[in-house]
Amino acid sequence: MAFFTKLKDRLFKSSSKLEDGLDAIVAEGADEKADEKASVENAAAPEAAPEAAPQVSEPVAEEVPTPQPTAPEPKPAAPKPVAEPIPEPEPEKPQKSPGLLGRLMGRAGGTAPRRVLDDDMLEQLEELLIASDMGVDTALRVTANMAEGRFGKRLSTQEIKELLSAEIARVMEPVAKPLPIYAKRPQVVLVVGVNGSGKTTTIGKLASQFKAAGKNVVIAAGDTFRAAAVEQLQVWGDRAGVPVLTAPEGSDPASLAFDAMTRAEADGADLLLIDTAGRLQNRADLMEELAKIVRVIRKKDETAPHNTLLVLDATTGQNALNQVDTFQKLADVSGLVMTKLDGTAKGGVLVALADKFGLPIHAIGVGEQIDDLAPFDPEEFAAALTGLDRS
Repeated sequence: MAFFTKLKDRLFKSSSKLEDGLDAIVAEGADEKADEKASVENAAAPEAAPEAAPQVSEPVAEEVPTPQPTAPEPKPAAPKPVAEPIPEPEPEKPQKSPGLLGRLMGRAGGTAPRRVLDDDMLEQLEELLIASDMGVDTALRVTANMAEGRFGKRLSTQEIKELLSAEIARVMEPVAKPLPIYAKRPQVVLVVGVNGSGKTTTIGKLASQFKAAGKNVVIAAGDTFRAAAVEQLQVWGDRAGVPVLTAPEGSDPASLAFDAMTRAEADGADLLLIDTAGRLQNRADLMEELAKIVRVIRKKDETAPHNTLLVLDATTGQNALNQVDTFQKLADVSGLVMTKLDGTAKGGVLVALADKFGLPIHAIGVGEQIDDLAPFDPEEFAAALTGLDRS
């Protein structure tokens, strides 16, 4: 639960966006119902008004004709202001007194506002999910499943959150899988992704966590073009007690990967984590370089790499779908790691990825510390995304 609390806290921008949206949708429906009720009451009010009016207006009617010549006598018509309360704006007061906050907190009448799940509400829910980067197809599928057997029923915000959270968790349940550990030694894990996605930090965290679990781990600093990446891995390696294999700046990363496999084999390592340079999916030359690394690795072991992890930055939104599509074709991606969920106001892209590609999601990251990367839990993620309290 500790990671869930952290996830919910750091996904605040995302969960509050969905949460506020859901509250607004239900409150809007509650307002419409209140308006309908008020209009019905107002329609009935004119019939009742004439009955009460004669009592006050008859005395006034007698006094008004006689004192027309004299100016002072209209003052007895002071009862007229007394007649103004008769329209009685009391029916409108229940709408004004609670206010939006009062309605959302359920203070109106002591119960939470409810709204009928109809076509209008479903359309609003779809728009909210699309705005959270869930994608059109996934948003339509999720809302359709929510409506099944519930269409036409009145639902509260809490009930909608529970339904939405359950649907998101159902979509993601099949892809929530930890990184598999094989008997093959060394197990070669190639880590790929675009520039700045968090590959180097993810490798450092994975190495430290597997080392703490008793695994013999080796890191290969395959981003030979960026000195900062090598230094960052060396810091993680020193912290975890894991050797980091490097090559001179500008060296061929495929050669380093081959040498690292030889070294890991000699050391009897359980895991070899190979970092790669960040590359944009639309740069054909860089993608070809990645394909070359894979070919060279397979010369050493035709079954390698045993895992190819694509690290995705949550802040890229729907562009993550294009990245998965491209990297999967060139590097045979076997699983995903989503980072920087603490830096986005929209976490729904992970749901879209699960729905479209069905690739295992091994871990998610919400910060820079070692315990800020954790195995993916669909129920915790769905609850944090929708703002559902699971305490």
